[in-house]
Amino acid sequence: MPLEAALDAAREAGLDLVEVGGEDPIVVKILDYGKLRFEEQKKKAAAKKKQKSADLKEIKMRPNIDTHDYEVKKRAMIRFFDDGDKVKVTLRFRGREMAHQELGMELLQKVKAEFSETTKVEAEPKLEGRQMIMVLAPR
Repeated sequence: MPLEAALDAAREAGLDLVEVGGEDPIVVKILDYGKLRFEEQKKKAAAKKKQKSADLKEIKMRPNIDTHDYEVKKRAMIRFFDDGDKVKVTLRFRGREMAHQELGMELLQKVKAEFSETTKVEAEPKLEGRQMIMVLAPR
């Protein structure tokens, strides 16, 4: 259809002539351009709403944690990784535990080794005051 005829048909309908395909035969539609823009904006907003950002979850431990308590914390970490969240493992030293920081480092290395296949280490274990902190993120 010639361009002039298409423009006349759009004017008669009281709508706009909108190009929808930019290939060799140009494809156009007669529709309300304002409504089209509104619907596209609504689609973008819905897509943005469905998008999930990775939250930072925190797991707190002590250097002399018992095996069962460690397993409970480990299951919580697995759940967080399945949800796509990052995990900050915080190891708090109290009193004389500061004299045995190597126990805390061993515990964090154990966590790092157990999750090595499914996660990557974003922040290596480091001591900040009375806490040792490590951040893991899912692959």
